[in-house]
Amino acid sequence: MPVFHTERLTLRLLEVGDSEALELLINDHDIARTTLNIPYPYPKGSAEAFIHRRTEAAQNGDGFSFAIIHKESNEFMGSIGMQLDKKNNRAELGYWLGKRFWNQGYVTEGVKRIAQYGFEELKLNKIHAAAMTKNPASSNVMKKIGMQYEGTFRQHFLKWDVYEDISYYGILREDYLTDS
Repeated sequence: MPVFHTERLTLRLLEVGDSEALELLINDHDIARTTLNIPYPYPKGSAEAFIHRRTEAAQNGDGFSFAIIHKESNEFMGSIGMQLDKKNNRAELGYWLGKRFWNQGYVTEGVKRIAQYGFEELKLNKIHAAAMTKNPASSNVMKKIGMQYEGTFRQHFLKWDVYEDISYYGILREDYLTDS
């Protein structure tokens, strides 16, 4: 199974041993409020079941969920997920990072490496991602790795009884190869 190293990070598949650190970081209102699928409060004990599901997805080649680990401190910082659509040769990225690690370029660094894996090793044609319009930091990550804005779906997602606008971004293999 893949393990990647960047300047400051190690990216490896989530492991059951990450459960406690994951739950401590992800159980944050500010993280949940701007993500599509993270609940708040985060249900105690559910990280382990999530990790088991994502391990099975990786074994089946349907997707990967990578732990973001700080190289120097070996600290768990968050996660980058890649869900594959084999029929259409594309993947959707999703990511979150513990609040104390925000605004330091960690997610951009990690997502850039995972996109490289998608195009160079998985031979994907497209990688796409979505973000709530109220989460410009997430959209900025997408732009920094070369994704192009593809449109906004208005009131597309119901989160906590509010309809949220969702912006979509994508990068094609040909664009990635041109920029590399």
